[in-house]
Amino acid sequence: MATTTVGETGRPPEADLLLPGHELVEIGLRDLAAGLETAPALLVASFSTRLRGLGVPVPPHSISGPELRLYLLLAGTRADAHHHYNGLVQRLVSYAQAAECTRY
Repeated sequence: MATTTVGETGRPPEADLLLPGHELVEIGLRDLAAGLETAPALLVASFSTRLRGLGVPVPPHSISGPELRLYLLLAGTRADAHHHYNGLVQRLVSYAQAAECTRY
């Protein structure tokens, strides 16, 4: 019989793959750990307290004002920055809410 290991999140690691927005979180965690200020990294940084509370191992960072930095990054490359910013934030809210529902 196979056993499932429960990770820091209180869920089996494969369960996170089913959460909406998991791809943004994974990329953001990787980029943040590498010191990159990408949209996913800034998004994860802006949600770092909430994500850590869910057991997501968000690396320490010194990014101040990640929400504003994210918006400015998007505004420099997209005409629909406001719309896209709101969509990214909503995706992370969905991830956090789903993660809260799946905690053991």
